Amino acid sequence: MKKILSLNFLTNFLNFVKFEHSVFALPFALSGAILASQSGFPDIKTIFWIILAMVSARSLAMSLNRIIDKDIDLKNPRTKDRELPLGKISYTQGISFSALSLLMLIISSLQLPKLCLYLLPVTVIWFYIYPYTKRFTALSHIWLGVALGASVIAGWIAVTGTINSYVPIILAFAVTFWVAGFDIIYACQDYDFDKENKLFSIPARFGIRNSLLVSRLFHILTIVLLFSLGLIISPSYIYWLSVIFVGGMLSYEQSLVKHNDLSRVNMAFFTINGWVSIGFFVFILLEKII
Repeated sequence: MKKILSLNFLTNFLNFVKFEHSVFALPFALSGAILASQSGFPDIKTIFWIILAMVSARSLAMSLNRIIDKDIDLKNPRTKDRELPLGKISYTQGISFSALSLLMLIISSLQLPKLCLYLLPVTVIWFYIYPYTKRFTALSHIWLGVALGASVIAGWIAVTGTINSYVPIILAFAVTFWVAGFDIIYACQDYDFDKENKLFSIPARFGIRNSLLVSRLFHILTIVLLFSLGLIISPSYIYWLSVIFVGGMLSYEQSLVKHNDLSRVNMAFFTINGWVSIGFFVFILLEKII
């Protein structure tokens, strides 16, 4: 019985922060680290601390989001069954989890170059402000995109200790527009709720049809930026295959969602984007190996 209770308790916390969604940011952080290594690969110790820092950062960001949005989630039919509104996790437990995530992030940053620690306050403040952005700006999608795009720069700094190239910046912008694009698609589900509760989002501001056009524009920008990055780093054909792969996946993602049919939003959000991040990382890894 105790094992079952412990397993349920752990499952609740993993669901609380959607732990599996770490797959969206972590592969790009590792891609940034690999691209930063001029010869060979980052050492195992550095990779370990990058992974721990990224998982901790994402857990902190998501737990803050859930805590700050608790009352909104309770009113929204789509989110009312989340762990905090449902009482599977108490408010105190949520705060404690956030504090633990912050502690692990600080510990990880201390093991990496000093610049990582210096930038940590900016990161935490950015995470804290994000949940409030939907209360005053439709650009909340961009805010989220920057948070995940910064993972590329974080991976680069973890290896080099500095930002000494345009490479991580361009890739970070590509990730920013990728994330903002799929977040707009996801937000279409809450169009009616956001309008009724005076919350800000691109769908609530411009309507679902126009929002999907903005999402497509953002994903086109993602491909343009990845193509531009290729011109700078002069890669082999493997990198160009990654650009084709990402472009194909994003095209497929966009084809799954129509302004009058949002039934496949979850597939577009969870499945396709997981493939995009993991697939891109695999191509970068192969590029380095071969």
